[in-house]
This record gives sequence, C-alpha cells and structure tokens, in this order.
Amino acid sequence: MGGSIAGGVSGLGVACACALLVSGCATRHKDLAEESISPKAPFSKTFTGSGDVVCWSVKRALLSQGYMLDRSAESGVLTGTRDYQPTDKLNVSYHLQTTCADNKDGTSIVFVTATREESQLQKMKQTTSMGIGPATLTMPSGSARVLGVIRRETVKDPSFYTTFFSLVQGYADQERLARARDRDRDDRGARTNDDRRPREAAQDQPNGPSGQTEARNDQ
Repeated sequence: MGGSIAGGVSGLGVACACALLVSGCATRHKDLAEESISPKAPFSKTFTGSGDVVCWSVKRALLSQGYMLDRSAESGVLTGTRDYQPTDKLNVSYHLQTTCADNKDGTSIVFVTATREESQLQKMKQTTSMGIGPATLTMPSGSARVLGVIRRETVKDPSFYTTFFSLVQGYADQERLARARDRDRDDRGARTNDDRRPREAAQDQPNGPSGQTEARNDQ
C-alpha cells in the first residue's frame, strides 16, 4: 500500500511539473505576442512639415549615415543597407525600411523598421555527380567557405530609432528654413518690381505736365 501511495505522489508531482511547464510556455507565448503588437512601439514618429520636406529629410538622414539606398517602385518608401565587419569571419548588416506619408494637415508621419543580420563564414561541402540515370554516383569534391546567415532580428532598441528621428528632425528644420528664406527673397523681389512699375510708367510719358502747359501757351 505504501508503494502505491508513493507511486501516486510521484505521479502527482510529475503532473504538477508538466502543468507548470505548459503554463510557463503559454505565458511566454503570450509575452511574445504582446511584445509584437504594442501602442508604445518606437517605430514611428509624426513631424511638423509637408510630405516633400519630411520625406526628403528621411533620405538625407539615411545617406548621411552611409546607407546604400535601393530603388523602390512605391512612392514614399526607402530601403537602405549598411554593413560592417567586426571580425574577419563575421559580417553585420543593418537593413532599414522607411515609409513616409503626408497627413494633409501640416504634418507627416514616418515609419521605420530596422533589421540586424549577422553572417559568418561557414565551411560547406561540395559534391560532384557522375553517371546517368539510376547509375548516378555522388562523390565529395572538396569544400568551400561561404557567408551564411546565423542570426536575424528586428531592432527594438528605442534609442536607435530616437537617434534616427533626431537626424530627420534636424534635416527637416534645415529644409524649412531654406524654403522660408527662398519665399522671403521672392516676396521682396516681387514688391520691388511692383514699386518700380509706377515710376517707370511716369518716366515713359512723352510730355510731362510742364510739356502740356507749354503746348497750350503756344496755341
């Protein structure tokens, strides 16, 4: 009877352990799901300015950090890649995709997603096939070193995106100031032209007021 009790207790312990394990896995899956969708995600920011100003600033920000831009068929979408090699056998790539849209209310929104990818030189076996049909034999023919991806993940560090958005903000401010100066210069030029026209019209008259008086006296 003691053995049956011990066996029952042991079975109950295993069942509890399994239940805790399943519960832990479910909680972990729930945490991952909540992390994937969050209203506090750092991947977007709204800027003051029209779409052409803000979108051009996004492009300047990417180029200023050494990202090689790819052509995109979709308007407002930019993708860029930047590589560096911390060791002889490891290559790290950052891939950024940005989407810029004009909100039509004097502001524009920018979405950014960054992916970090690590690639490492790996030894790969090469084979050679000889024969015809069912009589084909595959034989090793050596090996080669190739660059294979060993890790890929989305960058979630808020400071990374904060720094990028600060660059965009700086270029957007510069662009707005430059356009404001251009508008002021054009307005001053237009006012100068308007003031000059009456004087030029008066100078173009063949006989001024004095000429008209002299003509009446001659009569």
